[in-house]
Amino acid sequence: MSGVEPSALREILALTSHSRVVSFAGGLPDPELFDHEGLRLAFERVLAPGARHVFQYSRTEGDPELRAAIAGRLGRRGLPTAPDDLLITTGSQQALALTAAALLDPGDTVLVEEPCYLAALQCFGLAGARVVPLPAAGPLDPDLLGELVRRERPKLLYLIPNFQNPTGRTMTAHLRYEVARVAADHGLWIVEDDPYGELRYRGEPAPAVAACPGAEDRTILVGSFSKILAPGLRIGWLRAPHGARRALHIAKQTADLHTSTLDQAAVAAYLAGGRIDGHIAGLRQAYASRMQAMLEGLANALPDGSTWSTPDGGMFLWVRLPEHMDAEAVLPAALRHNVAYVPGSHFFTGRSDPACMRLSFTAHPPERIADGLARLGAVLQGAR
Repeated sequence: MSGVEPSALREILALTSHSRVVSFAGGLPDPELFDHEGLRLAFERVLAPGARHVFQYSRTEGDPELRAAIAGRLGRRGLPTAPDDLLITTGSQQALALTAAALLDPGDTVLVEEPCYLAALQCFGLAGARVVPLPAAGPLDPDLLGELVRRERPKLLYLIPNFQNPTGRTMTAHLRYEVARVAADHGLWIVEDDPYGELRYRGEPAPAVAACPGAEDRTILVGSFSKILAPGLRIGWLRAPHGARRALHIAKQTADLHTSTLDQAAVAAYLAGGRIDGHIAGLRQAYASRMQAMLEGLANALPDGSTWSTPDGGMFLWVRLPEHMDAEAVLPAALRHNVAYVPGSHFFTGRSDPACMRLSFTAHPPERIADGLARLGAVLQGAR
């Protein structure tokens, strides 16, 4: 534990819980957009008289109806999946922790994109792994990946191909096929983390890495209902090839026996009710307008010389301030002005870039985003 850093994001969120703060820090869904009525109906259904099984211990692998529903959704997205391919987890964060526990020994090497989702770095650190970054000022370079694999001999490659956290980047279909080829050539495990894949606002989806030739038997796909339904349910899942399932099931048993029977049943009932696709369509429409509001406001809020990403979906924009500015040093002043973000330095495992910050656009409507950007602009203007 001594080598695992606490989550800076969790600490920032603790400082931004007051309603007067416009927080661009956490990747939080807007609670006003939760399908409260649909979730209420789902819980009423599973709590009907006689439904005592939802209060009982359950199977480690998860609710059969829920796994069948997830398998069907993955199949419709171009990734044929059987219910037995799936393990239900307590959020996708647990899926990452179980994968690290099942596949990594202390001292094993993990390759990650740089910058990288910081909670994944925590999981790999807790497993005692050595984390090696893939420098990525732009799209992942397959030649550099092959070179690092030959030199570092990693056991695992961790990727967020769709709307990456924190940069918002999306891997092209060509790059996904190249990653699968490199993994097959070198016997490399891939962890494909996809919590944002259904939150696409423009463009056409690329195939899952798990569906690419060469990756089928070496990719663990991780997903979640936190971003598309409600994070408080803590329902995630992983899709694993046969060779990894037993170890993952044992890791799950040792962690918590199984995920909440009641919450699994409620999510299965919600999916059976047929509301999920309409709900996600509403989220896409709302979040697309919020992303556009943030993109349109950045030019006035940020100092000259700043750059930022223009993602096709997800929850985040990645901003780079001019060379002389330090986003970490500016944060206390931003908090005093009741606006928050995450300094980009927390997403690096190698040498960090102090000029970077991550902004999330999903938690607030466009007018609130404009207010937050005006506050942020005033802070940055004073820090120049």
